[in-house]
Amino acid sequence: MNNKIRVAITHGDFNGIGYEVIIKALAIDELSSICTPVIFGSAELLAQTAKSIGAEYFYFNVINSAADIISGTVNVVDCCGPDLVMTPGHPSEQAGIAAAQALEAACQALEDGEVDVLVTAPINKRTIYHPERFPYPGHTEFLESRIGHGQKATMILFDDNIRVALVTTHLPLRAVPDAITKESVVDKIRDLNDALGRDFARDHSRIAVFSLNPHNGDNGLLGSEEIEEIEPAIAECVKEGILAFGPYAADGFFGNGTFKHFDGIIAMYHDQGLAPFKALAGEYGVNYTAGLPFVRTSPDHGTGYDIAGKNIADPTSMRQAIYKAIDIFRNRKNFDRFSKNPL
Repeated sequence: MNNKIRVAITHGDFNGIGYEVIIKALAIDELSSICTPVIFGSAELLAQTAKSIGAEYFYFNVINSAADIISGTVNVVDCCGPDLVMTPGHPSEQAGIAAAQALEAACQALEDGEVDVLVTAPINKRTIYHPERFPYPGHTEFLESRIGHGQKATMILFDDNIRVALVTTHLPLRAVPDAITKESVVDKIRDLNDALGRDFARDHSRIAVFSLNPHNGDNGLLGSEEIEEIEPAIAECVKEGILAFGPYAADGFFGNGTFKHFDGIIAMYHDQGLAPFKALAGEYGVNYTAGLPFVRTSPDHGTGYDIAGKNIADPTSMRQAIYKAIDIFRNRKNFDRFSKNPL
């Protein structure tokens, strides 16, 4: 019986560094001993990239469907059609369409039980966006709609030491305050608490909650969201037995090392949490979409247009995304097995 976890990997924007970091990440023997990689994209572009970075040794098996996976080797589901033109560092509509096609094919394979987890290479939100084909601001929102089955997604950036969840994700700053409500903060605290237990195997987790305004709003002088929305949200979660604390001003929290005393962090908006996280985690950071029926991770960097085609991209975050997807998949199975009511 094959016990290797089948890891679907989408190629992202093929004019970026996606193929390069995928090839480099998979070019170690230990990965093949624990998983079967299944790349969704273009076999031709994968071969072109392998040749351009001197990885002609990179062997892969081309298939039309994930149902034809061969265990123990790299498989490529050729799902984006012919005549693709790779122009490293230059966005194109064709690359956006191919990124959406790879995502759709991988999601279908997940739902059909042909793969176990999903790892996504970075996309360009502008080229992939289309009102009819892909009307979403990013991976998180697409996956919630496509494979969420009614469940809500929570974006978590993490490494071995820090786990940061976001109340708001891809919103312009001017829209953030209106989105910070007691309900939205409570939902994210609950979601992070659930993910820490089921996905990260951390019981009785301590969760820090950030303020929205500088200096916690200075008792309402710099904003009322802390008093009216965030503090009541924390109080409600504490009544439920969740170990939630705060609100904390984000600058001092990271600056004085307070983050080391918590299992998870709730940030109010994208850059508030992710700028310090990426500075601390470096190339070991991973993006995780919690709350969905399926496990999805990705590297915590973008398309890397500025270095695309130069053979200098670091594959560490992609490799970590693969490892962490496997870890979370196993944690979930163990959690579900041990928490199942024997009656």
